[in-house]
Parts: sequence; structure tokens; C-alpha cells
Amino acid sequence: MYVALNGTLTAGRTPWPEFAHLAAKTGFPGADVNITKAIEAGADSTRRLLADLKLKPAVCALPVEFRKDDAAFDQDFPKLEAATRFAAAIGCPRMTAWILPSAEQPKSAQRALYKRRLGACATVLHGHGIRLGLENVSPVHLRKRYPYEFIYRTDEMLEFAHECGPNVGLLLDSWHWHHAGGTVADILAAGKAGVVHVQAADAPNLPPEKILDNERLMPGEGVADLVGFFQALRRIGYSDGVSPEVFGRGLKEMTPEAGARLGLDTTRAVMKKAGIA
Repeated sequence: MYVALNGTLTAGRTPWPEFAHLAAKTGFPGADVNITKAIEAGADSTRRLLADLKLKPAVCALPVEFRKDDAAFDQDFPKLEAATRFAAAIGCPRMTAWILPSAEQPKSAQRALYKRRLGACATVLHGHGIRLGLENVSPVHLRKRYPYEFIYRTDEMLEFAHECGPNVGLLLDSWHWHHAGGTVADILAAGKAGVVHVQAADAPNLPPEKILDNERLMPGEGVADLVGFFQALRRIGYSDGVSPEVFGRGLKEMTPEAGARLGLDTTRAVMKKAGIA
């Protein structure tokens, strides 16, 4: 397992490729890749950049808008083939996407829509050896944003992911795992094959109705069982990236470098407590 720089630690203020340089400067073994900007630089240039900086490309976001109407999806989907070839060329074998836990239509209809769209995306990715990780989003206020509740639990998202394709699994985020009532057993049940990528953040000691998705803590600063979380990942043999994704926490008032260092140090400290060097 290695820690990768995520853009939230810089409050989105460090563009690619400066982002990669910052990751290397602050001691991250890996970095999340801004695939849109990296494609502009080209695969050869990006591959050299990562090699020179000794950085692992941890993950990139699925560059397809599947959450809106058919027109938005149909506009983005034809670009996925080239983006997938690019990800494979720079050695980044995973993409991820988050899914809101509420919708404007009943759960069954929303599930069918997302299965069709994400299944099509997964087929393209599978042809180039790329996995897709789906993230369940769990805070109560987001479950109530739209009239109909959708998937928010880790175990149910894994079930849905498997329906979307053989190369689809979880983007396992400790924040959402915690607020969905997730357990170590959920991680063990997912197994190594079920976890595509991992994100980490901690939760304040507040009742569920007071939790806001953009007010997170650094790993180890809150009440989530992150030691159990990481020990479970170790037990299933997970060996890929861990991206600290921390919204809020005063990061906008810090320099990008200070935020990056804080995210790295706190994540490593929790991993060390869990017995992960």
C-alpha cells in the first residue's frame, strides 16, 4: 500500500503537472492523475514525468458524465476509448467514479440507467486492462438531496459494481464507509478483487444529521475506525494506492505544500498504527 496525493489536499489550487512535482517534493510515492490535463501533454511526456519523479499513477477519474441526461453521456462516451488507451499507456490501470445516494427517479429506474451507462464504460475499459471503481456516498444530507434514496452502503455498491462488469469494483472511501455503517466484515467480504482504489478521511464526533460531506478530518483525527479499516485492507492483500481525500479542515488557508504534507503524515501515522509500514 502506498499513499497518493489527492487534489483536495491542495484545495484544488495546484494544476497538473505542477501537482505531480508537488507530490514528489513532499514525499508521496504516488499521485492521482488529472487525466484531462495529462492527455494534453501526451502519453510519452506524462510517462517520462512520472518516471523522472518516481511517482506511481494511482488513479484517474472516469472522464464521462454519466450522472446527467443522455445528451451529456452521449457527448462524452465516444472520448472514452482514447482516454482509456492513454491511462493504459501511462501505467494507470484504474479509473473511479462517485455516485450520489439519492435520485430524482425511483431506485429501480436509476439503477437500470446507471447500469447501462457504467456497463458500457466498463466494457471499453476492460478492453485495455483498466478497472473501474465505484464510490458509494453516504452522509445523510446527500441521501435526502433528491426525492428517492439510492445506493449508499458499501456492500450494496459492491453488488451493483459486479452487475456492471467483471472489471468493476469499489472505490472504498473510509469516510463513506464509516457514515454508511460499514464494518471490517464488509471489506473482508469484498476481498482484494473487489477493491479498486482506496481513499481516506476521518469523521468528527457528531450525530449523522450534523455531518456535512465537505467538513472532514485528516486520518486519525476523528472517530472512524481507521486502524480496523487499514488492517482489513492488509488482510485482503490490498497493495495499491491510498489517496487522502479531505474536504475542508482549513486546507484553503494552508499552502498547497503544507496541506499535502499534513495529509501524507496523518495517513502514514494511521497506517503505522494498523501495522502497515
